[in-house]
Amino acid sequence: MRVLIDYRAALRERSGVGEYTHQLALALLRQRAETHSSVTSLTLFSSSWKDRLHLDGPLAAATVVDRAIPVRLLNLAWHRLEWPPVERLAAARFDVVHSMHPLLLPSRRGARVITIHDLNFLSHPDRTRAEIRRDYPSLARAHAHRADGIVVVSAFTASETERLLGVPRERMTICSPGAPEWAPRTSAPDPGYLLFFGTLEARKNVGALLDAYETLVTRRRDVPELVLAGRATDDAAPWLARIARAPLAGRVRHLGYVQADQRRALYAGARLLVQPSFEEGFGLPVLEAMTVGVPVVAANRGALPEVLGGAGLLVETTDRDEFAAALLHVIDDQAHAAAMSAAGLARAATYTWDRTAAHTCRAYAQALARRATDGAS
Repeated sequence: MRVLIDYRAALRERSGVGEYTHQLALALLRQRAETHSSVTSLTLFSSSWKDRLHLDGPLAAATVVDRAIPVRLLNLAWHRLEWPPVERLAAARFDVVHSMHPLLLPSRRGARVITIHDLNFLSHPDRTRAEIRRDYPSLARAHAHRADGIVVVSAFTASETERLLGVPRERMTICSPGAPEWAPRTSAPDPGYLLFFGTLEARKNVGALLDAYETLVTRRRDVPELVLAGRATDDAAPWLARIARAPLAGRVRHLGYVQADQRRALYAGARLLVQPSFEEGFGLPVLEAMTVGVPVVAANRGALPEVLGGAGLLVETTDRDEFAAALLHVIDDQAHAAAMSAAGLARAATYTWDRTAAHTCRAYAQALARRATDGAS
């Protein structure tokens, strides 16, 4: 089958959805090369007024469609006018067109597949911005019901899609991310640092992490430093101001966006990963940390318990003292931290991008069948 994937999320900073898009494309191409895939051609679509898509390495095997159209303008036309069809922009035909977000790509004949990473924008639009705030809450339900195929990244997101959008479970295919091909670290760092990794935005709940960490540093001097790694949004301004003042000044560092080739080294230097998010549809940093052998302390919310699978500590981030105690337990109890590390490595090994690609191909086949059935009725 001829497949087009919207690659725009991976054009500049490959965090979250961008990393998922990039790795899925690589896995589909790898399986095609090994004749394990029903995908006969893969086209990666991109649009931007100033950033061009240049692919090398294994991704060079894909066909590139790169248009000098501002992202916001194209999204407005696609989301609100459902025009122009992607075939017109690509000057080609496709059997499947795959959107990496909850809204459909306009297509003349291709089966349309959407990916739902999370639905936090429905319950908390205040934690979103730009097109996500403008379009997703009002359009997601209708687009999901019109989609020929729906990919979700976790069982939690599948349940939320059924509950909030009214889509039957059998219409969805779970295609969880795979673990990166990183070697586990050979030993835990001493002292290392506590690591938060993700975009600094409202739903990541960084304020609760700062509360818990402040509790620790006011009680003990030997607590490892806290590193915040990720691009700062406007939501992060109060947090950045806070870490510049006592008692956090000199104890907390903000690194900003971390390039893909630098991520493993960042994890390897961490004493533990902290993921305090209000909600995650999956939580890729948790999987990446476990792949390296880093213990994880995460909020008992969203898909995080599902991804950890008992390999880490789950906490209620609303309880400052409980949160701080969980961090301190991993810092002080080396035997327990080592056991968490081993459990995380075993858990991470169950997630592979080849499996993600195989499940995605199954979603494509089901979408084609649904498209054919609807066209015949």
